[in-house]
Amino acid sequence: MNKVLITCAGILLLAMQLYAQKTNKHAIVTQYPTYKGLVMAGYQGWFRPQKDGTFFQDEKRIYIDMWPDVSEYEITYPTGLKLRDGSTARFFSSADKSTTALHFKWMKDYGVDGVFMQRFYDAARKGSRRQVEAGILSNALEAASKNNRAIALMYDLSGLHPGEDCSLLIEDWKYLVDSLKITNQKGNKTYLHHNGKPVVAIWGLGFPDRPYNIRSIGIEQLINFLKNDPQYGGCAVMLGVPTFWRTLDADCVNDPYLHDLIKQADIVLPWMVQRFTPLLHNDMDRYRDIIIKDLQWCKDNAVSYVPCIYPGFSWHNLSMHEFPDDIKPVGSIPRQGGRFYWQQITTALKAGTEMLYVAMFDEVNEGTAIFKCTDQPPVSATAQFIDMDGKPSDHYLWLTGQAAKMLRNEIPFSLKQPERYQDKK
Repeated sequence: MNKVLITCAGILLLAMQLYAQKTNKHAIVTQYPTYKGLVMAGYQGWFRPQKDGTFFQDEKRIYIDMWPDVSEYEITYPTGLKLRDGSTARFFSSADKSTTALHFKWMKDYGVDGVFMQRFYDAARKGSRRQVEAGILSNALEAASKNNRAIALMYDLSGLHPGEDCSLLIEDWKYLVDSLKITNQKGNKTYLHHNGKPVVAIWGLGFPDRPYNIRSIGIEQLINFLKNDPQYGGCAVMLGVPTFWRTLDADCVNDPYLHDLIKQADIVLPWMVQRFTPLLHNDMDRYRDIIIKDLQWCKDNAVSYVPCIYPGFSWHNLSMHEFPDDIKPVGSIPRQGGRFYWQQITTALKAGTEMLYVAMFDEVNEGTAIFKCTDQPPVSATAQFIDMDGKPSDHYLWLTGQAAKMLRNEIPFSLKQPERYQDKK
């Protein structure tokens, strides 16, 4: 009798699994079944010209600290700035399909494994903004497939107001799965999975400067939906939290509920931008110690861990009109020609991390971009820009590709920053 019951139970379980596979809307296979062994970057995709087709006509309202190298873009737009030779400085639009295609080509050319596409809370609201954002995301899905690059979605809770909750994101995820086929794109299937499940990131939990309380935004409902809904779920959830999430101090709210949320997730991503600098003696030792302890906590709680790395930081121009009483210096966290970036990479790998998150691919607002930027930015009486320390425009793309190879043991581990061009003897 027991054998009959066991057999029936087995058949019922198999039938349920087959039914779940049949009703679930995500592609079963992907070229990227795990985050482990990958270097992924964040992708903003938020640069668009004004209605008249121009950028930055008012020098006092410039909000970027790096200038992209636009020599390879198919379409560019005039700005109100001039280069040193007197010609008009030009900028790209993230809404142009050719822009996205070029960016993903660069990822392939330099060995950047892929990107998390940022999707802000406002983009989930119905309206014209949603359509524009959907277009950029559609272009990215197509470009990722064409170039065999990993792609995943990251919901950024910026824009979530008090009194609102995450139910809007549940409906938005249904929209993306049904209308954009985000987890079942045409062509090569490259949506990032982890442990065989499509990854969905939620960024912005535990930061004390946020206007919402993590206990009252329905975040557990969203996590449960993404993980368990029979049609739209079955996902691996990654949570973006402050650097000091484990100790619940410094840049993090002192609320143990954050730990409860992380334990429900599959991956935790601490946001480490501005938390470390090459200007402090032995700051990489502090970075290393934090990662080692984070990794142990995650091992004890069966959560995967991905540290954040970034090439440098600068938001002088942004701070001039956002924080006029606290204007930041240019290049406040200097890149040092890539030395600071490489120090984080090697420190994280030596500490035992198996995957990396780069902030960011195209974030020129805060000077963290790794895509091609120019060493000869525009000249201005008001705005100031960081340069590339004499390095070529693709320097950080190349370093990121080298980091991916080193992570996968395709090249030897080296504390010394690699050199592309050896002196000819």
